Amino acid sequence: MTTIYMMCPLSTNDLHRIFENLDKNGDGQVSLEELNWLLERIGVQFSLHELESLLGKPSLDINEFLFFYKSISMQQGDASGENEGGDIREDVGVDGQEDEDEKDLAKAFGVFDLNGDGFISSEELESVLRRLGVLEENSSRDCRTMIRVFDTNLDGLLDFQEFKTMMFQNTIS
Repeated sequence: MTTIYMMCPLSTNDLHRIFENLDKNGDGQVSLEELNWLLERIGVQFSLHELESLLGKPSLDINEFLFFYKSISMQQGDASGENEGGDIREDVGVDGQEDEDEKDLAKAFGVFDLNGDGFISSEELESVLRRLGVLEENSSRDCRTMIRVFDTNLDGLLDFQEFKTMMFQNTIS
C-alpha cells in the first residue's frame, strides 16, 4: 500500500478548491484520470485499474472526493504507527514497512524539490501547492513560515531530514 504524505491537513475549502480544479469539464465529477493526475503530482502511483478497483466507480462527486481524502488521512494515521488509542505502536517497520515509507517519503520530497538540488525552497513549495490548487494568490508568506518552522539549520531551505520531520510531525500529531 502506498502512503500519501501531505504538508498538513487540508481544510474543506482547500479540498473544494482542489476538486474544482480537477473537474476540468465542470460536470461535478472527478474522473479517475483526473484523480490519478493529482495523485501522480504528489508522488503516488496507481494504475487506472487499481483506482477503479479501490473506488468501485469511474468518477467521484464532491462528497465521495471528501470521503476519499478522509480515508487517505486515516490511512496516514495507521501508517504513522498510531493505534486506535492514539499510542505509537512498537511494530512499525515490520515487514519492511519502514523502508517502504522512506521510499514514499523520498518520492514526495522529489515532487517538491523542483530543481533537484536536494532542498525545498519556499518558492518550490509555493509552486507545487499552487499547482494542486491549495494556495491562493499572495500566500508566499505562508510557505516561508512553513519552511521556517522545520528549518533546523536556519538556511531557509528544507533538506530531506527536515522534510521527514515535518511529514512525521503532521502524521503523528
